[in-house]
Amino acid sequence: MKKILFAATLVLSVLSCRESKQQDPPIIENAIDNAESSVSGSFESYRDDNLIDKTYAELIKNDKNLKALDEKIFKVRKESNDLLKVYNEILGKSDAFYREAGYAAKSITDSLVKQQIEKEIQASNNQYSLKTGNIISLIAQVNTNNVNLSNLYTAFKIRKTLPEIEKYQKAHPLKTDSLDQFINKQNKLLEELKKLK
Repeated sequence: MKKILFAATLVLSVLSCRESKQQDPPIIENAIDNAESSVSGSFESYRDDNLIDKTYAELIKNDKNLKALDEKIFKVRKESNDLLKVYNEILGKSDAFYREAGYAAKSITDSLVKQQIEKEIQASNNQYSLKTGNIISLIAQVNTNNVNLSNLYTAFKIRKTLPEIEKYQKAHPLKTDSLDQFINKQNKLLEELKKLK
């Protein structure tokens, strides 16, 4: 085992010395053609950012119509959140009250009083549900419209940014040179290791 490890280390040292003497072009530099991209820097500094949103933000900078659309959608989303918050708070408090009243009624030990108060709670809840039924339907419609707006806007942004990634790809065509060179280097090392005993 020690002989194999020593031989492998020796081969790697010889290869590294031999490689440093040769003036091969760096493998990574041969990965792409060095064409300049006309595309904005949105793809150049890719990390964990959402490339669609980042690219779309670049497009908005130079297009007043896209910027106006984006602002309109942002405004509608904010108004929707503010509006629904008011309704949900009032409806939520009413629901919480009826729920707590029901729990409290169960703790009443006098069965006649208990039955009577439970009926009154239920009657009040039913009456409130009749009053708010239409409002709840309208809230559901607002939520459905929000989902539809989000879906359509996401699709729109993807359509607008697809040509940008295609421009980026054309400006950065990948070559096989570096992969071929690296595979040859690996194959040589594999052959040398196979010959060692």
